[in-house]
Amino acid sequence: MSHVSPPHLLYVAWGFPPSRSGGAYRLLATANAFAREGWDVTVLTVPREVFLRSTGVDPSMEERVDPRIRIERIPFPHDETVLDLRTWGSFRAHAPELWNGWRGWRTSRVFPEPRYGLWRTNLEQAATRIHRDHPVTLTIGSGNPNVVHTAGFHLKNTANVPFVMDYRDTWQLDMYSGRRTLTDRHPGAQWEKRLIESADEAWFVNEPIAQWHRDLYPQAAERIRVVSNGFDPEFVGDVAAPRADRDAELVFGNIGTMTSQTPIPQLVDGWLSARARGALSDARIDLYGYLGHQGDDEGNVLGTIAAAVDGSVRYNGPVSKAEIADTYAGLDALILPLGTSRFMTSGKVFEYMATGLPIVSVHDPVNAVSDTLRGYPAWAPAASLESEDVADALIRAADIAAQQTVADRRAAREWANRYERARVLEPIARQWRERLVEVGGA
Repeated sequence: MSHVSPPHLLYVAWGFPPSRSGGAYRLLATANAFAREGWDVTVLTVPREVFLRSTGVDPSMEERVDPRIRIERIPFPHDETVLDLRTWGSFRAHAPELWNGWRGWRTSRVFPEPRYGLWRTNLEQAATRIHRDHPVTLTIGSGNPNVVHTAGFHLKNTANVPFVMDYRDTWQLDMYSGRRTLTDRHPGAQWEKRLIESADEAWFVNEPIAQWHRDLYPQAAERIRVVSNGFDPEFVGDVAAPRADRDAELVFGNIGTMTSQTPIPQLVDGWLSARARGALSDARIDLYGYLGHQGDDEGNVLGTIAAAVDGSVRYNGPVSKAEIADTYAGLDALILPLGTSRFMTSGKVFEYMATGLPIVSVHDPVNAVSDTLRGYPAWAPAASLESEDVADALIRAADIAAQQTVADRRAAREWANRYERARVLEPIARQWRERLVEVGGA
């Protein structure tokens, strides 16, 4: 009997664990899903030290990587983030502005993506070496940054290896205004067109974003598909029974990075409005997460919380994935505050639904996340971001939370199971294997 080697996936992902960025969970889940479906998986990523200067690290994430996966950490040119003056050359030390300009020009010549473009050379060399040593069946690049897609593009052009662009974030769609940010003549737009029209598939997280790109690239429209985000059961844990002391005090919670786009001011205004009506007097809000992407509280969350002088809104800092299940178990209802955009789908919403807890949507109904939540049994959406509408939604969620049973939570979890990451990603891994077997690729 002849032996057929398993297909080999080259998965290119800058923010792979132990990065603590929100996108790291999708990267981890995708690599693991292909490994579970019998693929040999090689992850091409950056050294761990890079994350210490950028996203930060969460060591508990790295422990979740399937042990069958090979991880290649190749050098990443990141001189801009090196702030130790003792390591600077004389040019940078004596003329830092000129050095920055030269660095930007050099990067744009390699790949038009500030801070990341110079990685293209290392990626292409590594992809060539990996393919030579262990022929690659399929390449998937998961942005951002967008330079990750150049490895697959390179192998497609040099060795006819199929490649997939898992976009997640978009390159030239402003998620809030819906406008295109680049002109046709911009090098970034030219590169995106080249990549998307060459890719065997391009994945986006929701239908509005996918359709925007189909309209922009009609020649590639049939190869643009939606691969939604989801939740990881091992991080969320099982549905928790209602807290024994919820009758004494209901606890609302939000878990996630809070920026200037996060409507925390509207949430607090609505909360105080509800309490002024005499509702939610025996309740509090616990906020968890990082303040700004760089930890600089650019949204002035702490100042906003201070406006609730009765102390009913508290900030409790970030939560690691290892602690997330216990944190959810200490809450009675969840708050989902999002900036306004019809293209916006929060990765957090899937994890929220997996808890079975009531979810208060504090965002404009136009958000794509409304389509995701529609039908969830314990959803309390705000009709708008006006304080009275937010107050109404909070009060409705409190009523649900006060009466919810563990059976109710299990029913909500059962509804949400359609978004378990394995259910989203493993069929894709199977489809690609079957497709490549048909053409003799595996």
